[in-house]
Amino acid sequence: MTLVPTTEATVELASAAQDARSYLEASRSANTARSYRAGWHDFAAWCERHGVDALPAAPETVATYIAERARTWKPSTIDSRLAAIAAAHRAAGETSPTGAEAVRLVRRGIRRTLGTAQRQAHAVVTSELRRLVATCDESLIGRRDAALLLLGFAGALRRSELVALDVDDVEERSEGLVLHLTRSKTDQEGAGREVGVPYGSDPSTCPVRAYRAWREAAGEVLADGPAFRPVDRWGRLGAERLSDRAVSLVVKRRGESAGLDAAELSGHSLRAGLATSAAAAGASERAIMAQTGHKSLPVVRRYIRSGSLFTENAAAAAGL
Repeated sequence: MTLVPTTEATVELASAAQDARSYLEASRSANTARSYRAGWHDFAAWCERHGVDALPAAPETVATYIAERARTWKPSTIDSRLAAIAAAHRAAGETSPTGAEAVRLVRRGIRRTLGTAQRQAHAVVTSELRRLVATCDESLIGRRDAALLLLGFAGALRRSELVALDVDDVEERSEGLVLHLTRSKTDQEGAGREVGVPYGSDPSTCPVRAYRAWREAAGEVLADGPAFRPVDRWGRLGAERLSDRAVSLVVKRRGESAGLDAAELSGHSLRAGLATSAAAAGASERAIMAQTGHKSLPVVRRYIRSGSLFTENAAAAAGL
């Protein structure tokens, strides 16, 4: 006897299937999902042009694809494309060709030939940050940019963390501000963490005072909702949340006005700048990791090494 589900059961099953698709999409960050979509689109288009199957793809197809792309791409970009190909095969219930020996050997050869060193964004250290903030006037956009720069630096925040802040996520205490981060790159399940932002010794670059000045300049419009928002050319405050790309544009624009090379700056420059400046000032690795939220000591040490090239230098102790 064949069981035929009732109409109600069919509706419930369809609803559950939609929920499953939503949860699958939510299992990856928005940036990862975008990267996978772009990567798969590029690979599928390449396969179509060359008359080979993209799904399932033969290991030789993937090996040839990454070898061709290595003419113009960095190893890190190739790795992200391989991740997209693997994810698409897993989602389709197929064995991923990316783990095959042919693909692994070609990937290894690419990395050895081209190298794996990544170009890092310039770390905006304290002295440079002062120059950036000095370009911010007392207009609404000037107040916003100053608060954005100083809070991003002092909190060692990622762009996504900075723009995700709501007014209710910023708690004022006698010691300074407490930022309640509800989600970040390394906390996709939303366990959350708290970041303390103390008062600065110089009122002109104090992140606490800068944030208060931004709130006061924005008025009641900023009573709740997104803490950082767009400001149009007429000085009107928007209701929507500032994009993470806008953070990079603010850093680049203010950096250029301060005489820095905008091409070397990004939103990450603030986070890297705090870690670098703190390391140069003698802060412990534990303290830096507590502020940045890094889980990996080697990643933090990339900043620490650049911050202590001359403060902890063996050649300096050699008596030359």
